[in-house]
Amino acid sequence: MDELVGRVMQAAEVDAGTARRVIEIELAFIKDHGPDEKVGELLRRIPGGEAIETPEAGSFGGMMGAMSAYAKLQGLGLGTSQLRSATKEILTFAREHGGDDDVDDIVRAIPLLSQVM
Repeated sequence: MDELVGRVMQAAEVDAGTARRVIEIELAFIKDHGPDEKVGELLRRIPGGEAIETPEAGSFGGMMGAMSAYAKLQGLGLGTSQLRSATKEILTFAREHGGDDDVDDIVRAIPLLSQVM
């Protein structure tokens, strides 16, 4: 997890605490909208992935889920370009550790993510 936090810090130009919250919120969103089996497998492959807390998981479902996640991320003080950079870094890290196929399946299941990649 420390490596991912560092990469998100650098990509989005935020501090460690903010980077960690961004990761938690984005993974909660992915858990709520992605295919359960693929998301679970991905989290098992990411170093420390299963230990990442996602207290918001379950609150980003449905039509308003993306808006709710976006509002939480903006509430951290991030602008759109920072959010895009952070999301891209998280997905790149996931590809490196989880494999392209699983990440591609998750991205296809969540159209919003395909706009970032």
